[in-house]
Amino acid sequence: MAQAQSKNAAVPAKQVLLVVDDRIENLEAMQALLEDGDWLLRCASSGEEALRCLLEEDVGLVLLDVQMPGMDGFEVARLMRGNPRTRLTPIIFVSAIAQTHDAVLRGYSSGAVDFVLKPFDSSVLRHKIQSLLEHEHNRCELQTLSQQLERARAFNASVLANAAEGILVVGEDGRIQFANPAMAQMLDGEVGDLEGVDLLSFLKNPASEDGWQQSEFYLHFKREATYRVHEAIMRTLKGGCLPVALSCSPLPRPQRAMVLIALDMSVVRNLHAQLESQAVTDALTGLLNRRGFHQALESALARIERSGQRVAVLYLDLDGFKRINDSLGHDVGDQLLRRVGEQLKACLRPYDSLARIGGDEFTALLDNLGHPEDAAKVAEKLIELVSVRHNLDGVDFTLGASVGIACFPECGQSVEGLLRSADMAMYEAKRAGRQQYRFFSPEMNGRARSRLMLEESLRHAIENDDFVLVYQPQFHLDSGRLRGFEALLRWQHRVAGTVAPNVFIPLLEETRLINRLGEWIFREGARQLAEFKQQFGEDMVLSLNVSPVQFGMPQLVTDLQRVLDAHGLKPSQLEVEVTESALMQDLELTQAQLRQLRELGVKIAIDDFGTGYSSLAYLRHFELDTLKIDRLFVSNMLDSPRDAAVVSTIIDLGRHLGLEVIAEGVETQEQREWLTRHHCNIMQGFLVAPGVPAGTAMQVPAQLDWSKLPLPRGE
Repeated sequence: MAQAQSKNAAVPAKQVLLVVDDRIENLEAMQALLEDGDWLLRCASSGEEALRCLLEEDVGLVLLDVQMPGMDGFEVARLMRGNPRTRLTPIIFVSAIAQTHDAVLRGYSSGAVDFVLKPFDSSVLRHKIQSLLEHEHNRCELQTLSQQLERARAFNASVLANAAEGILVVGEDGRIQFANPAMAQMLDGEVGDLEGVDLLSFLKNPASEDGWQQSEFYLHFKREATYRVHEAIMRTLKGGCLPVALSCSPLPRPQRAMVLIALDMSVVRNLHAQLESQAVTDALTGLLNRRGFHQALESALARIERSGQRVAVLYLDLDGFKRINDSLGHDVGDQLLRRVGEQLKACLRPYDSLARIGGDEFTALLDNLGHPEDAAKVAEKLIELVSVRHNLDGVDFTLGASVGIACFPECGQSVEGLLRSADMAMYEAKRAGRQQYRFFSPEMNGRARSRLMLEESLRHAIENDDFVLVYQPQFHLDSGRLRGFEALLRWQHRVAGTVAPNVFIPLLEETRLINRLGEWIFREGARQLAEFKQQFGEDMVLSLNVSPVQFGMPQLVTDLQRVLDAHGLKPSQLEVEVTESALMQDLELTQAQLRQLRELGVKIAIDDFGTGYSSLAYLRHFELDTLKIDRLFVSNMLDSPRDAAVVSTIIDLGRHLGLEVIAEGVETQEQREWLTRHHCNIMQGFLVAPGVPAGTAMQVPAQLDWSKLPLPRGE
């Protein structure tokens, strides 16, 4: 019941909520979600339509899509902030793109108050809308109060007794000649209690110790000027203090007096304090939010520039939180974040600052450090505290934490610099194996800059069609018959030349740019397979590598079906290669995806088998066709009994499970002969040929003579 009353009282007059999205289905979904709220819902399908609506109606809040054709959300926000009518209208960005650091910063710099990633929790969104509409209503109330204060100065003497503001008429001797009821009520007395009393006796701030004739009230009166004090404090007759805004103006000369208008600011001050607290506090955990942490760090840096003390910024990211949040639900995820926030806060000193700056990321400001090693001790304690078994809703699970540390002044001398350094150090800790800490170093900064340059080059390469496919042949070891080809992605940089796949492919996957290339790889591979089929026959197989990002996409099977139909190919001619790590990310999704691939009829191969989880369980439960032995084992098997045992075991395992086994990276006749003796099915490697252009691949013999190696390499 209390919640319902609070909700009804939050927004007294219905305000307009504008939802902007270029996709009609998204607008319909948002309308179904929000149309029953305590607001008036408006929808716009483009940035231009949204701007027209903003000019025609008083909009209280805008839910703004980021990616829209023509005018995107960032441009709409920029234009809104440039218009006096809409410059203060709150904006929540709603986006389906990755919530990267740059995207979020750009959203906030465009004027947003929040950045929500699809899919989102509808109850949280409604709560944010309700809260922001309430804040907008309060802002309008404050603006109205300010306007009332300005108009009050124009009141004439005939309406003083009925004015809502406190009004005094003060003679040139500083004594109160007239007080209206409002002023008497503000000072906890009657009108008669005020008349004839010195004004300065009621003023705590501004105080005038040198007497009335040296006070600013009298000096402004003599100059016939208005005197305003926005943050004055008056003493009440009962000994209390009242914050007021004062405006004192001289009356016409014959009256030899001045009029003082007092506005009770206690309600406004309390409201300002509440709004300021909400602006710097994370609603979920009660910790500081990003803005609050920035302010705390700014204050600390300003202080230590004078004192010479050391501080450190810790950037903590939870390991495994996404898996828990996705599997157990957002409610459990929120409970976990609150619990972690309480644990971290209990671990820090009272004068340290702790914030949740988004998602599962926390930052801590360690003040007054003696040595950098002290920050490492705190980081170890935080990791140990988080990395325990948790129980929520009867489910046990284990979290981890990776921490980056940046010390002032070595790692940065500004808020942005320290946070950026700590963030990079945290990612270095993740790359090093997670559940550990790393200090920032200049080398990490250089790697980050190189990574940004490489990422930008990748985007240009995709736009300029600089990627190509090469084809490495695969041969049956017993007969020398050509089995097919593996399609390999290559990048010829226009300035730097050939870029190694182990450099650009991980970055393509990390930035999800691989999704922009994936469909092209399928189309180009299928087109070339159609030519291979004419040259080598219907049994020709083409293997296409599918990244973990692509494997998790719901349209994978649809995309493959489309290219097969377009080129008249049999599904069995196409082989999808996935890594062990991709299969083990989400077992339920993996089983569903493999089932659909099996129903489509394509072959399924496990790439680099033996380097990942190597779990026999998934070989039992997943329907596979091919195991590919990683080149690392093949290169060492003649010299290492352990590697030889691994290769032999994989071959025997594949034979007993009815799977084809392909050895990768075969470079010598000795390796080929060893694999033949141990009954490996198929090989590929530099012994025969590397990945070659399509034209060269068309010249590969359908039946190989092992004595005539290697094959032509092409250009």
